[in-house]
Order: sequence, then structure tokens, then C-alpha cells
Amino acid sequence: MAKYYSAEFRMDAVKRVETTGAPVARVAAELGINENTLHGWLKRYREKSVDPFPGSGKLSSDDAQLRKLERENRELRGEIKILKKAAAYFAKNQK
Repeated sequence: MAKYYSAEFRMDAVKRVETTGAPVARVAAELGINENTLHGWLKRYREKSVDPFPGSGKLSSDDAQLRKLERENRELRGEIKILKKAAAYFAKNQK
């Protein structure tokens, strides 16, 4: 079963490597985590320095924004569909 590490723990581990310049292998051994795990955290931190570890069940700000825009897009498409039907109905009754 996979272990869960809090976002604070992950950030502390990443900051340790970034600020001290210590080798990843040594920091991972000191913290009792797998070296590959720490490499993955470093990669994610370097790619997304703003909120790299959003936590369990939480979306990153980019994902939340994307979800919001997709929802808005669906609503607008539905409104357009209704307006097209209404326009067709009134155009038919004008003849």
C-alpha cells in the first residue's frame, strides 16, 4: 500500500534539497523516503512552483480554472440551443 505524505512534508523535503544543495539520495535517506519519490517531488516543484502539491481531493489552480471554464462552456452551449429553438419557433409563426 502506498504511503501518504502531507504537502508540508513534501515541501520541506524539496526545500531541503533546493536550499542546501544536498544530494537527493542523502536527503531521501535522512527522511526515510525512496529516492525516486523525492526526484518526482522535485520535478513537480520545478514545473509548478505555485501550489505543486495541492493535496488529496484538491485541484490545482489551473485544473480548477479549466473545470470552471468547461462548466461555463456547457451552460452557454445549452443557452444557445434554447435560443435557436425559440428563434425558429417565432420565425415559423410570423409567416
